[in-house]
Amino acid sequence: MMKNKEKIDQVINKFIGKKGSLIPLLQEVQAIDKYLSKDAMRYVSEKAGFNLAQIYGVATFYTMFRLKPQGKHVIRVCKGTACHVSDANSILKAVRSDLHLADGEDTTKDKLFTVVEVACLGCCSLSPVIMIDDNTFGKLTPELIAGILKKYD
Repeated sequence: MMKNKEKIDQVINKFIGKKGSLIPLLQEVQAIDKYLSKDAMRYVSEKAGFNLAQIYGVATFYTMFRLKPQGKHVIRVCKGTACHVSDANSILKAVRSDLHLADGEDTTKDKLFTVVEVACLGCCSLSPVIMIDDNTFGKLTPELIAGILKKYD
């Protein structure tokens, strides 16, 4: 059973018949539940007339789309060149350790945090850097991570 069917219907109706509407349609559908569930993609396919393979192709190609539920707070760990040479790997390790994330997990069991590695946050002079939601934290050391995460409990 899919949740929020009425809200998704409103989004679909807004975009029906508009050329080039798949990406903005999927963005608005994703905003409802913070990710694109299989049920939501099937429903959009049926109701909006897009091929399911096309929807899945777009959803997996663009990194802005999420296919799994996300945490309340998204932590973006920069892995760009400046951050990499400033030991971004130790920052990522500290984040994952403090959140008790096992290998292969990116969202905490309580759904409070999701960790995402990104190519660049554009804050090279502050490397290494993480962003939590819209807040940037730079010049990090692994020892600073626990204190930063406590602000979001």
